[in-house]
Amino acid sequence: MSTEVPIIDWHKLAKDAGGFSPHVFEFVRDGLQHASEDAHRGEDLGEDESRHVSGQELCQGLRDLAIRRYGPLARTVLEQWNVYSTADFGKVVFTLIDVGVLRKTEDDAFEDFVDVYAFDEAFAEGELI
Repeated sequence: MSTEVPIIDWHKLAKDAGGFSPHVFEFVRDGLQHASEDAHRGEDLGEDESRHVSGQELCQGLRDLAIRRYGPLARTVLEQWNVYSTADFGKVVFTLIDVGVLRKTEDDAFEDFVDVYAFDEAFAEGELI
């Protein structure tokens, strides 16, 4: 018996989630993989073991990935996607959870994404190295 994967209208989902660009959803999924690899580097995780990361770890991973991909334009790109804070990352994550793309644990909460860092500081010119 196969489980049918729902078809997601990314444009509608992005609009309904708060007017984000559909690109941010792929970016967050890539950032989750990046953050998980960083958080579990050096660990020997079996197939069934969790690669879970906290909201704070994911936000840090998203910052690192944005800088790696977009360099000094990282903040500009995120703002083009209507992402202005770590809470916006949380909105995207919980939207992905709601549609079944991501999973959460009992300990995960939207508040884990609030004020993890200020974009003004995290993407300041001196920090983009």
